[in-house]
Amino acid sequence: MLKVYNTLSGKKENFIPINNNTVKMYICGVTVYDKCHIGHARSAVVFDVIRRYLIYKGYEVTFVKNFTDIDDKIIKKSNETGRSWKDITKEYINEHDYDMKLLNVMVPDYVPRATDYIDEMIGMCKKLIEKNHAYEINGNVYFRVKSFSEYGKLSGRDIEELKTGTRIDVSDEKDNPMDFALWKKSKDNEPGWESPWGKGRPGWHIECSVMSSKILGLPFDIHGGGKDLIFPHHENEIAQSECAENSRFAKYWLHNGFVNINKEKMSKSLGNFFTIRDITKEFEPETLRYFLITTHYRSPLDFSEEQLIEAENALNRIYILLDNINNHKTGKKGNDLRGEIENLSDKFFHSFTSVMDDDFNTAAGLSVVFDYVKKVNIFLENKPDKKSFEILQNETEKIISIIQSTLGIITKTPEEWFRANLNINEEELLSLIEKRNQHRKNKEFDAADKIRDELMKKGVELLDTPEGTKYRTKRMHLSSPFISD
Repeated sequence: MLKVYNTLSGKKENFIPINNNTVKMYICGVTVYDKCHIGHARSAVVFDVIRRYLIYKGYEVTFVKNFTDIDDKIIKKSNETGRSWKDITKEYINEHDYDMKLLNVMVPDYVPRATDYIDEMIGMCKKLIEKNHAYEINGNVYFRVKSFSEYGKLSGRDIEELKTGTRIDVSDEKDNPMDFALWKKSKDNEPGWESPWGKGRPGWHIECSVMSSKILGLPFDIHGGGKDLIFPHHENEIAQSECAENSRFAKYWLHNGFVNINKEKMSKSLGNFFTIRDITKEFEPETLRYFLITTHYRSPLDFSEEQLIEAENALNRIYILLDNINNHKTGKKGNDLRGEIENLSDKFFHSFTSVMDDDFNTAAGLSVVFDYVKKVNIFLENKPDKKSFEILQNETEKIISIIQSTLGIITKTPEEWFRANLNINEEELLSLIEKRNQHRKNKEFDAADKIRDELMKKGVELLDTPEGTKYRTKRMHLSSPFISD
């Protein structure tokens, strides 16, 4: 039975969808005014894995992830650059989509933009005013927090404690400092839409309430995002949605942990962030994706170049195993290992499902993967007979397929992986291999060995096989291009 940690209850619960075999998910997306950093990457990969695993378990998943395309930060950037807010959001939506493709994140079923739902947001404001859950002052509409008796149930704090929250927007015109904006009056230099309260724009929180309910209906199964969204964003979503619709909003609330740099949460406001593009200049995108799932999604993730190199080395081990299988030749005699191989395969399926069923524990899932890798290497050393090797090949193909579909890694062939991690031009490498082969043919072994040794210093290992010389690579990281001490 799949169990998930529900922030709302503060404990793990059996995952039981609202409507049988269908799962409806809404994940808070990015505000599109800049390129995505690895904090965004973590959230994207975490919920991509959750989506993938639910599909693997046989659920029909509807996955929604929004763009906030009107916001104070977008307006600020527009004013600073002289560009229209529409041009800015268009550019960074495209940048976001490029980054997600790099990280092998599946495209959502729906990608709503806040500005496409303005009429519906105005409608929710009207409904809340009619029910006395909201009020209008000077063109601004505020939600009356004290009108919702369960306010604070997600973050686990009472209203008096929440008054001290650093993200509360205090205004003299509010009835209560805790009340939050549903609709903001536009200033003269700001974009806005006509409403019953004059020209304005939506508050941040109401966007996700409207988009999720309009696309998925209420209640839906999973609402997710980073831990920093628990309060006030998700808390406010619950309050305004449940008051407006007289319905439970979402059943399960899932939140991923922060990415830390030097034990501090990585964020743009602290200036200690690195973009996805920064990192993928030096590391393969698959390496970054692997790194992001090496820790349980609810735990903090410590970011460093050393951790990325470890992730790269781990992937290299898997690709080397696959290359060994592809190049393995069985002799006329061998050992019958069929029973042991089938037992290992069964153990993998049971163990992998067991740990992933425990709140999507990818860290434990990767341990299961490497236990399999270790045992298969031993089987290859024990010289399986032809039938045993065929079973080993088939079972490994099935397991790699599961890893690809659930974790979204090991998506290349070994040849593609090694080529991607070359530290020298491939044309130059092939020329050196040809030159070395000529030296070997001429029995000039010292010269051949010199080429081999020089290539090894550049992270290229040469393998002489009956089919010719092949290469494997290990990327060399001689400097730290994006992390300073």
